[in-house]
Amino acid sequence: MFPDIFKSIFETGVSLQPADFLLCLLVSLAAGIFLAVISTYGARYTQSFVVTLALLPPIVCTVILLVNGSIGAGVAVAGAFNLVRFRSVPGSAQEICAIFLAMGTGLTAGMGYLSYAVLFSLILGTGSLLFTHFGFGIPRHPERNKILHITIPENLDYTQVFDEPLETYTSRHEIRSVKTTAMGSLYKLTWQITLKNPAEEKNFIDALRCRNGNLEIVLSRQETGSCEL
Repeated sequence: MFPDIFKSIFETGVSLQPADFLLCLLVSLAAGIFLAVISTYGARYTQSFVVTLALLPPIVCTVILLVNGSIGAGVAVAGAFNLVRFRSVPGSAQEICAIFLAMGTGLTAGMGYLSYAVLFSLILGTGSLLFTHFGFGIPRHPERNKILHITIPENLDYTQVFDEPLETYTSRHEIRSVKTTAMGSLYKLTWQITLKNPAEEKNFIDALRCRNGNLEIVLSRQETGSCEL
């Protein structure tokens, strides 16, 4: 009797019944709410993202129930999802993973495998919660990773003038961009650096000021952009 709960509630050739539709909808909604609550732990989020994550499983479940094996309808649904994807703002890797998790839960529930949908959301949702709680994948010493912006006059050769302070105060440095500003009279240089000792940040900036004519220097924290993985 126990293995029967992992079988699909739909029988081949039988039309969709209102009671089955309501059961699938409620299970997928409960799983979506669980995933939405899990996603708020230890992460920055917006209300729209949480509500979307909670409603996505029942939406996908309903679509799968109504498609009911039709290839043409399935292709149309895939095109609609792609249209929504390209009309939306790209999210972080964690947000994209949460959306795929919610869609997978709705897909499983829509095929009638309600027990598998519950297990799927419970195991992966709990795994995501544990990864966040124990800091899985967090880089070591993130405070040392910085973005350095230096403004220099157009007549200053930037290729080697900053080598000495960069070698002294950073363990890694890589120039990312060079652009002109102020009608070409100034250059703005951008480095991605890793400081050897964050306590010597002021000394590092003072050493750079002596070489760029005391123009603007910005040292900011390095953050992964919202569209990066």
